[in-house]
Parts: sequence; structure tokens; C-alpha cells
Amino acid sequence: MKIVVIGLGQMGGNMALTLRKAGFTVVGTDVMAAARNKMASRGLDVVNPDALPAADVYLLSLPTSAHVSEVIESSSGLLRQAPKGSVIVDTSTSDPVVSRDLAKNVHQAGLEWLDAPVSGGPAGAATGTLGMLLGGEISTIKRVTPVLEALAARYTHVGEAGSGHVVKLANNYLCAAHLLTTAEAIALASRAGVAPEACLAGLNSGSGRSAVSEVNFPKWILSDAFDSGFTTGLMRKDLRLARDAAADLGLSLDLLTRVVERWHTDASPDSADFNHVTDQIRHPSQPRITPSTLEDKE
Repeated sequence: MKIVVIGLGQMGGNMALTLRKAGFTVVGTDVMAAARNKMASRGLDVVNPDALPAADVYLLSLPTSAHVSEVIESSSGLLRQAPKGSVIVDTSTSDPVVSRDLAKNVHQAGLEWLDAPVSGGPAGAATGTLGMLLGGEISTIKRVTPVLEALAARYTHVGEAGSGHVVKLANNYLCAAHLLTTAEAIALASRAGVAPEACLAGLNSGSGRSAVSEVNFPKWILSDAFDSGFTTGLMRKDLRLARDAAADLGLSLDLLTRVVERWHTDASPDSADFNHVTDQIRHPSQPRITPSTLEDKE
């Protein structure tokens, strides 16, 4: 099976190397020459974006839905160039509405589609231990099962095209909320004289635990490592997508709206590790951005 990986950032690059280690024929590409050169130095075969070879699977790891649409419909022209029957797998965190429209166009062009957003960060991509949420046809999943098993410790089929991205947005909303609520819980305990580590041990033995309390706080926050590989800007983008998806469905979700606002008024720059959103709660003397308008930050 030949795989072309489009987007060689921390996630795409590591997934490409993992697939190569698993025995697949892998070619990578990226619009940034620096990314291509970096992966070439690590032994990956790379090509320019306008010279994509024929493949069985085209795996996309891109920042936004706009980038995914561009690769499929214009710049790389997968709709025109990809061999009939090949599979486009979008591992990006994308807009579900855009994904469903793209899936229709992909199928009409004689190709197959699978949205497969991932969690687990660069480390999970490098070790083949990602979590994947799949939206698409069961027959397509069966075709690419060897690829999924090489990349993921677990993958879950959640519905038709676009469903993977819906659930991924719901997941990231919960993660964003848990970072805020867990930080506040620890701040409460600390003010009462309980050490953060002791508080976490207690939370993780009870019903208030989450991946944030079990992983993020000990690994990246209390350690001051802040090197998860996922940025504040990307989380803000995902939260806006979740908010817009709710609005499109006629849902008024007050807590989601407040979480979006809180993330956009936090002082952390978009380039910062996303776990830095807890800084102002843990260290309340640090400044926050004045919430003039949400659109100013967007």
C-alpha cells in the first residue's frame, strides 16, 4: 500500500515516519520547504506539492478546513489527480460542514473519504498510539484498517462523513473546559493549604478525574514543561468551530460560549502551548486580556 502524507508538521511528519516504520511505502509533502527538508533529513521520501505521485491513500494533516479544501479541490488537485478508488483520509480537526461537502465531491470523483481526526499529540503520532475518531463508510475503514492500526492504539467509528470531526470538536471542548475547571479546583485546594500534587491524587481517585487531571497537569503543567505540541491558537480555532457548529444546529450552549470567551481573553499568545491557559488561574497576579470583543482576537 502506497501512502502520500500531505502536511509534514509535528503530527503529519511523525505519522509519516510511523507508517514507514510499519512497512508502508510513504511519500511526504508540505508547502513549506523547511518541513520537507527536515523530513528528508530523517529519511522520508519527499516531493513538491505540485508533483504528488499516485497512491492508495492520501493522508492529510493540515491546520484548517480551508487548507484541506485547497489541497483536495485546487492546489494539489486530488479530485483530478488521485487514482480512482484511492482513499482520502483527513486527520486534521476540520469543520464538519466543510468535511461533509468535501466527502460528497470526493465520492462523485470516484474516490473514497474518511475523516479521522486524532488525539495523542506528536508523541502519539511518533509511537503509533494515537486515538482516532472515524467518520465515513465501514467499507472504507476496512480498506485502510492496516493504516489505522499502524497509527492508533484505538480508533472509533462514530458515523457518516463529518461525524469524526463533530466528535473531535466535542472532545476538544471538554478538554478546554477541563483545563479551566481543574485549574480552579487546584487553586481552591491550594488556598486551603492542600498541595497541588495531593489535590490531583485525590481528584484522580474520584469521579472528578479527567485526562487533564491525569495527564496534562502532572506531565506539562506542574512540571512547567509546557511542550505538549498543541498550541493555544489551535485550541481557540477548534473552540470557534464547536461554537459555530452549535449555532448552525440551533443550539444555545451557554457554557460552551463562556469557555470560548475565556480562552480568547486569556493572555497567552496563539503560539503558546495550550496548557498555559491555566497560568492566570494558578497565578492570579498575571494579567488577562480585556474582553473588548471576541472578534478582536479571532
